[in-house]
Amino acid sequence: MWWIYALLSAFFAALTAVFAKVGIEGVNSNLATAIRTVIVLIVAWGIVLARNESKGLSAISHRNLTFLIISGLATGLSWIFYFKALQIGKVSQVAPVDKLSVALTIILSVMFLGEPLTMKTAIGAVLIIAGTIVLIV
Repeated sequence: MWWIYALLSAFFAALTAVFAKVGIEGVNSNLATAIRTVIVLIVAWGIVLARNESKGLSAISHRNLTFLIISGLATGLSWIFYFKALQIGKVSQVAPVDKLSVALTIILSVMFLGEPLTMKTAIGAVLIIAGTIVLIV
């Protein structure tokens, strides 16, 4: 079932890039990111509240909260740089470079999470990097 959610994530990420490119035309990229972030915040909290999942807040440990905050900071920086790149570059070039995050995530998961690096995963990461190079050169 996870792969259905992953495919939906990829689909909506693609829509994000296309809609954002149109939406940031003539708009400061940081302002555009802030507007988008408010919408994400409203949608996320709307889902949490509608599903009555906010009661889980008290169960979050300090460690969990710390890493969620760090992850949020990384997300914010990613979005700020992504929107700036979209503003000045072509979506067809920015999006593939952004997807290098997949290969970087594989490397970081091996280094910091101790996940195994299989031959299949390594080849996949190399192909992602090669594909990105082909698309942007």
